[in-house]
Amino acid sequence: MSIKFNGNEIRYIALFENMTGAMVKDCIIDDENGKVTFVVKNGDMGLAIGKKGITVTKVQKTVDKSVEIIEHSEDPVEFLRNLLAPAQLKTIKIIQKEDEEKIANIVAEGQNKNIAIGKNGQTIERAKLLAKRQHSISNIMIK
Repeated sequence: MSIKFNGNEIRYIALFENMTGAMVKDCIIDDENGKVTFVVKNGDMGLAIGKKGITVTKVQKTVDKSVEIIEHSEDPVEFLRNLLAPAQLKTIKIIQKEDEEKIANIVAEGQNKNIAIGKNGQTIERAKLLAKRQHSISNIMIK
């Protein structure tokens, strides 16, 4: 599935890549919550964060929004773990239905379930969007 970025997203991606040297695979701008989420190429997390977080802090000041960085993975299970971190997930099973639809069933207990869902469901909604765009996973169920 190819992702079409709007002009604003393209500007944020270019700025982020220029400031960090990390390659961006996806970007979500959440103006309502003042947050930008970048999915960076596997192995580029260190570049994106910088020593003691200095690089990501500079980006946050420049865009005047909270910046979240997620490391991409070709493995959908690992990518889901990255999306929902710091929640400790017990199991992740990806089920492909007969109609080719993919659904991720995740087991998280106690406080980890709350962390995975996030305040007002923000974390899980962002995870659903990115999982669909990166791995064609149509839904995420947390139990």
